[in-house]
Amino acid sequence: MKEFNKVKGDIGEFEAQKFLKNLGMKILGTNYKNKIGEIDIVALDKNVIVFIEVKRRETLAFGRPVEAVDYRKQQKIKKTAEMYLIFKKKPYADVRFDVIEIVGDQINYIKNAFM
Repeated sequence: MKEFNKVKGDIGEFEAQKFLKNLGMKILGTNYKNKIGEIDIVALDKNVIVFIEVKRRETLAFGRPVEAVDYRKQQKIKKTAEMYLIFKKKPYADVRFDVIEIVGDQINYIKNAFM
């Protein structure tokens, strides 16, 4: 079951990347990991580095996917992003945190999902 969920997650991330590229964003990386955590997609939107969490569900039976990006998850993403910026030598870059939720085949893009 865990591998099945991983495959579904990978498909969701691929769909999200296509969606972002159609918006004119440049994908800088996917599945960025460090000792703190992981960021699904790092993209460039004009001059803003965007850290994107992708959540996918088949139905809304267990709530909206974005609800899984709770305060604790947000803090982990922010700390992981901070390490990314330090590693890439861009500690003062403009950044944004977005969430892409996918329910079935519907994509909902939430810009500035959290600060």
